[in-house]
Amino acid sequence: MPPEPVVAVEIGTSKVIVLVGELREDNHVMITGMGEHPSAGIRKGEITHLEHAGLCLKSALAMAEENGRVAIRSVHLAVTGGHVRSLINRGTVPVLDPDGEVTEEDAEEVMEVARAVNLPHDCEVLHTICQHFTIDDQQRVVRPEGMEGRRLSVDMLVLYGIRNRLHSTIRACRNVPVEVSDVVFSGLCSALSVLTPEQKKSGVLVIDLGGGTTEYVAYADNVVATAGALGVGGDHVSNDIVAAFNIPNARAERLKREAGSAVGDPAAAGKRVSLAAEVGFPGRTFRLEDLHTVINLRMDEVLMKIRKRIEEDRILHHLGAGIVLTGGGAHLRGVDLLAEQVFGVPCSVGKPRNISGLATATDGPEYAACSGLVHYGFRTGHGGRGRPGIKGIFRALLGG
Repeated sequence: MPPEPVVAVEIGTSKVIVLVGELREDNHVMITGMGEHPSAGIRKGEITHLEHAGLCLKSALAMAEENGRVAIRSVHLAVTGGHVRSLINRGTVPVLDPDGEVTEEDAEEVMEVARAVNLPHDCEVLHTICQHFTIDDQQRVVRPEGMEGRRLSVDMLVLYGIRNRLHSTIRACRNVPVEVSDVVFSGLCSALSVLTPEQKKSGVLVIDLGGGTTEYVAYADNVVATAGALGVGGDHVSNDIVAAFNIPNARAERLKREAGSAVGDPAAAGKRVSLAAEVGFPGRTFRLEDLHTVINLRMDEVLMKIRKRIEEDRILHHLGAGIVLTGGGAHLRGVDLLAEQVFGVPCSVGKPRNISGLATATDGPEYAACSGLVHYGFRTGHGGRGRPGIKGIFRALLGG
């Protein structure tokens, strides 16, 4: 009997997306239902007005139920926000076997120790992801069971965020009402959607350029090495354009999409942009180069902040497979070239892999997080019934 469909929900700053995915016999995921609605009551990926956000979610869910011909009772929820950060916590235990053989119980115990991280009182753990085991602080191993030593250690990547902000997103779903089966950091979902096993092994950085947030996830030596988010996204670029040229936000958004560029374009030299007057806004004429400069300054700032973070984590030199961009901001012209300049490694735009169905949901980089969340639901094997164990999470994040 095939597993139940997985329903993935992403409550983003720009829009709310709902995807319904079904698993075929060949383990291929088909998107059979989809709904989306422009966001309200959401800022920088966080809920600012529960009722408004709930109405947007309700509309997107109704659309997905109608075209997917399914009744949605529970969902997997992607969460984000500039408050989401990560740290590495090391746990160490003695090997109790008289002959020094590491047992499965030793491995479980050391992981529990590593998960017991001290966080500020207002924070909550989202994920704990095992990185490397070490025996006697010397030999790094993937599976320690059966090996010999006196002391076993493990490095655990801990993703966490501010509790009330995470719970507000969950509450928006429960107010609809739908049950939340699992909560996953959206940056991890994007990585799960677009990366190949070879990229993870070589080392790669995924940057999801959203409307109000920018998430990043870096793999090094085939493990998730670091992850986090910035409370800055494409909306901030639009706001900069509004401020620079005194134009309405809707027109700034359109200009960004149609004429914008994250890098200087020689073809823009001497060209001008003319905008007709609107109510409350006079007509404007300005240089196209100035528009590109405004966009470049903000996007360069965002990418430099991420570079600084991964430099602090000593990961930059591990990016053998370069950078993969996802999110709606990946459509911005020249943003891949800017990323190559900032990080000094090749950059490409990622699209959802191993998924098909509705064309819009299986092609654009803006659907990477929600598509990856569908994969996550099936790979963890709990089909919407309770949270998976650490082994399920580890398998989903590291598998092809």
